Amino acid sequence: MKPPSQRQLRAGELIRHALTDILAREEFDDPALHGKSITITEVRVSPDLKNATAFAAPLGGEDMAKTVEALNRASGFLRGRLSREIDMRYTPMVRFIADDSYDEARRIDELLASERVRRDLDHKNGN
Repeated sequence: MKPPSQRQLRAGELIRHALTDILAREEFDDPALHGKSITITEVRVSPDLKNATAFAAPLGGEDMAKTVEALNRASGFLRGRLSREIDMRYTPMVRFIADDSYDEARRIDELLASERVRRDLDHKNGN
């Protein structure tokens, strides 16, 4: 698989900024989105720029699955708002998926701080 082009990267960043602004200012009727602070960490755009995958995480990582489901339910509405915000020939269909990279980083930190790993490292270093 080849890496994304500069055009895809630029479009993804443009969409990420616009989605972040839209999510910060819109009021949603959906209780899973109401009053939530949601971070869009990355947007990956298809080579034809017609589809986008947005990696989303609610602040604190609470109710990740419910939040992402709600964002996908609201994707038509968000796409309409996006079409007014971005200057692209075609407004891509946006699909939201959970960004669990923060959870993964925290899990790795906890693992590295565990007694067993510390003991193994001390043993390896001759302590």
